[in-house]
Amino acid sequence: MAFELPALPYAHSALAANGMCQETLELHHDKHHQAYVTALNGFVEKNDALKGKSLDEIVVFSKDKPDLAGVFNNAGQHWNHNLFWPMMSPAGGKIPGALDKKLTEDFGSVAAFKDAFKAAGVGQFGSGWAWLVLGKDGKLKVTRTPNGSNPLATGEGKALLGCDVWEHSYYLDFRNRRPDYLQNWLDKLANYEFAAAALKAA
Repeated sequence: MAFELPALPYAHSALAANGMCQETLELHHDKHHQAYVTALNGFVEKNDALKGKSLDEIVVFSKDKPDLAGVFNNAGQHWNHNLFWPMMSPAGGKIPGALDKKLTEDFGSVAAFKDAFKAAGVGQFGSGWAWLVLGKDGKLKVTRTPNGSNPLATGEGKALLGCDVWEHSYYLDFRNRRPDYLQNWLDKLANYEFAAAALKAA
């Protein structure tokens, strides 16, 4: 069964007041994410070793295999974006009590977490992602991955939040000001309710 582009959990215009305009979502979701899905389905169609595998299985299977670099990049980006859309919300920026407590325990303060997350995103040279993950030791940590890689591929833990720092995610709204985009994302777009639910489920 072919992989499909998931519908956005909100209207294309729903994040505009929070700093992500309708055109950004139309291009990012409808064009960029769709392109990853289309390319991934093309690779699966031509490779029997990929047929019948779940998206998670394909990401892990194709990791560190030079001959499957295209598969990994597109599968990884499909995986990343499947999480990215619900990791944002028109009511973003509000941190539930349990998550606030855990962030304070593991980072010292919510402000320290935001500083670390922003630094990870700004410090990712070129394209990639910044992540808040629950490590295997039970502690929250911030990490970053290049291009289409992700915590599933690196084995760094369960992804609770992920911010896309590819230019197509922010250029229309923030031009080349990635630090401003990341600060705005943390303060106004990040769906901390999603992160709290993922933390509780873990």
